[in-house]
Amino acid sequence: MTQISKKKINKNLKKQIYNLFYQLITDIRNLNEAEIFLRDFLTENELEVLAKRLAIIYYLSQNRSYGEIKKTLAVSSTTISSVNRLIKKEGIQLALKKIQAEEWATKWTQKISKIMKFRR
Repeated sequence: MTQISKKKINKNLKKQIYNLFYQLITDIRNLNEAEIFLRDFLTENELEVLAKRLAIIYYLSQNRSYGEIKKTLAVSSTTISSVNRLIKKEGIQLALKKIQAEEWATKWTQKISKIMKFRR
């Protein structure tokens, strides 16, 4: 995993670079831009760790068992447990709401498309 220097940077500078990063994330406009940025910015391992962490959170929210998650994602029970401790945090709940909204929109788009095809 990526290592962080033990040397501390100025708090104001730290705040500025964090804000720059957060702003960049909000400015990414679509899936393609996100993929291009993240594949270039993160190592393959860092990307996989983050994607698996999100998948664990999603599966836990769907009441999947540790055993099923372990087998599906090739992760340890320890990893699942550490991610499970994050599930009630505000940012994680926000992410889950966005995922659920996207699932709902996709489901209804498909249903509406079927209805429209049937009526033609």
